[in-house]
Amino acid sequence: MKLVLATGNKGKLREFKQMCQDEVVPFSDLLGEFEIVEDGDTFAANALIKARTIYEKLGEEYLVISDDSGISLPVLNGAPGIYSARYAGEGVTDKDNLYKLIDAVKEKGLKSTPAYYTAAIAIVSKYGEYVVHGWMHGDVIDEARGEKGFGYDPMFIPSGYEKTLGELDEDVKSEISHRGKALALAKPIIWMLKNK
Repeated sequence: MKLVLATGNKGKLREFKQMCQDEVVPFSDLLGEFEIVEDGDTFAANALIKARTIYEKLGEEYLVISDDSGISLPVLNGAPGIYSARYAGEGVTDKDNLYKLIDAVKEKGLKSTPAYYTAAIAIVSKYGEYVVHGWMHGDVIDEARGEKGFGYDPMFIPSGYEKTLGELDEDVKSEISHRGKALALAKPIIWMLKNK
């Protein structure tokens, strides 16, 4: 059974390839680029929408993995949450989203405030559908520091650390990240399904 990742996000693809020793192919290699409408109201719902869409197009010999993830700030009533990828609008860059969130923190008059990342990983195959979650807690700051990672990483300091995810090495990030934690739960499911 071939593993296909239902994302066009190059940062996520790089992380998945690093964390999964199996060969993971982005769906665009098989189907070309196209937009999947993510209109669910939770990370899990959006991850399932993406995985189901790709699975339905590819068929039974594929196992499709998808993730939906984002950052939530209690001080902003959970925003950006499921809208993390389009927080600054449609067709925006990671930097646009990052600086909009930095501005939102500054507008609250804060230098730092608690935040957490959520990752939902959906797995869809002929044997059914599964969803697992991972979380990473910490604080966001009112500036961008570091060039590593992607998205909101340059403003997020994980609990127990003094550096942002934009400053921490990739191997440290993959150990503590929300996606790493979710993937650790997804791996035994993927292994079980591949070996049925």
